[in-house]
Amino acid sequence: QVQLVESGGGLVQPGGSLRLSCATSGFPLDYYTIGWFRQAPGKEREGVSCIKRGDGWTYYADSVKGRFTISRDNAKNTVYLQMKSLKPEDTAVYYCALKAGTIFSGTYLAADNYNYWGQGTQVTVSS
Repeated sequence: QVQLVESGGGLVQPGGSLRLSCATSGFPLDYYTIGWFRQAPGKEREGVSCIKRGDGWTYYADSVKGRFTISRDNAKNTVYLQMKSLKPEDTAVYYCALKAGTIFSGTYLAADNYNYWGQGTQVTVSS
C-alpha cells in the first residue's frame, strides 16, 4: 500500500528555514518521481519541485528556485524539501505526491499527473 506522510512544517519568521520530510512506504522510492506542491488559502494548488525517478534529476518552480532544494534518501525512503530565505508568500499547506510512470517535459509540476498524495503539513511564514 502506497503511503506518503509529510512532516516538518511549522511557524517560522521571514528569512528563516525549514526542512520538510516526506516519508514513503509501499514502493521503492527511486522507481518513482516525487513532487512537492503547496496550497495557500483561496488559491489553487501550486507545484513547487520534483525529483525524477532513477537519476534524481530535479526541477523547481521559478518562485522557489535558488531558495528550495529537493533531495531524497533511498535508504530511508524519504524525500526532503529544504526551504531557505522563506517569505510570507511561502505560507501554505505543503504536500508531497508520487507520479507513476514517465514524466514528460512541461508536466513536471502538473498536479493532475500525480497519483498518490500525502495529507499535507502547514508552513506559516510570519513575524
